[in-house]
Amino acid sequence: MKLINTEKILLASKSPRRKVLLEQLGLKIKIVPSNIDEADILIKNPEKYVKALSFLKAEKIALLYPDDWILGADTIVVVDDQILGKPQSKTDAIAMLNTLNNCEHSVFTGFSIVNQEKNCIITQSVETKVFFKCLSPQEIQWYVNTGEPFDKAGSYAIQGIGAFLVKRISGSYSNVVGLPVCEVIETLMNLNIIQF
Repeated sequence: MKLINTEKILLASKSPRRKVLLEQLGLKIKIVPSNIDEADILIKNPEKYVKALSFLKAEKIALLYPDDWILGADTIVVVDDQILGKPQSKTDAIAMLNTLNNCEHSVFTGFSIVNQEKNCIITQSVETKVFFKCLSPQEIQWYVNTGEPFDKAGSYAIQGIGAFLVKRISGSYSNVVGLPVCEVIETLMNLNIIQF
């Protein structure tokens, strides 16, 4: 048995990982990417940062589709109060992985569910602690050469080859992939947007 949408859900993200996480539950979603300039967000607090970005992404699409339910999300990696976004180059990816090497970091995902017509805005964030193994320079170089780190916050994908980097996690696995599925589904069910 799968979940069923009772209302239309638009995902304000071009992330294939978020799409897969929702579709594997049986949800029918439409992708409408929201292009927000993340450089404009000057918030330093990670939780507030992801909540603000997820809301801005959802709000932008909600203005275009006021009758529909919009889901926006943003994921960041944080270590020593430093927000690590997506790498811009191989050098950048290597530097990020060296920063995460043999230590604990946090992955924050903010998500917002917005419906303009119903005047509904819900924004939450989820944190997962991730512990990296001790990596050799050769392991880091090899991983970067796979190409997987690009377009990934913190330069790694826990659901892909990057699984070998992670010794353990504390918290939601799907949150590290890019969407805290438990919390998102719970919220959608509370709003009667989905049902069994």
